[in-house]
Amino acid sequence: MSHVRLQRYETGETVPSSELVVAYVTSLGASAQTRDRLAEMAHDADQLDWLSTATSGARKELTTLIEFERNASRITEVATGVIPGLLQTSDYARAVMQHLPVDEIETMVLMRVGRREILTKSKAPHLTCFIAEAALNEAIGGHAVMAEQLRQVVKMSEWENVEPRVVRSGATSLHPAHMGSFILFEFPKATPIVHMEHYHSSVSLHNPGTAKAYQQAITNLAEVAMTPEESAEFIASRADEKEDAGNGLTS
Repeated sequence: MSHVRLQRYETGETVPSSELVVAYVTSLGASAQTRDRLAEMAHDADQLDWLSTATSGARKELTTLIEFERNASRITEVATGVIPGLLQTSDYARAVMQHLPVDEIETMVLMRVGRREILTKSKAPHLTCFIAEAALNEAIGGHAVMAEQLRQVVKMSEWENVEPRVVRSGATSLHPAHMGSFILFEFPKATPIVHMEHYHSSVSLHNPGTAKAYQQAITNLAEVAMTPEESAEFIASRADEKEDAGNGLTS
């Protein structure tokens, strides 16, 4: 091949086809395992990931999420610190958005709560939420707000396409929820997208190989989480506790 093309491969300006990679590593006598691994890397290498920072605007980030939700056939969220956005009440959402500029909070709350409509449309996506027990114990916004939020989760668990599942604390071995929160969007005809939110930024991962790893993580997490029925009962009991605490009935 020409020196120009080779230089573009070496600098990452262009990506060689997986067929070329297979031919190249085979001529070098690489093992079948190495050949397959490098071919898969070459196939995924031109799938770009996207990083957004707070300077891009929280509203723009939420608009991107809405677009993912509108087109997804299945949404799976692993929530380790707060209740998933699609399940949030307006008061709870307002409480978790206190880090935003005051003049943006109400608009953002309306946008977040409005996202729930996606779950009631024709051909709505199936939503599975793995919620860490720690997220249920935090009384964000106060006991009354949290009790209302937990009641909302229980109510939505009755929807045919909504499946909250609790991941209990006290595990004796590492599982995917220990590694942090993320959302996996799966589409009818497109590569899955993994979305992660951080304090000052968010990242959307479009690489098929990466998505496959997160799909496996969800499969593993399903083995340690409570069943949907057990989860609804557990969340309802936590709501009772928050109501009692708010009424001064517990120490």
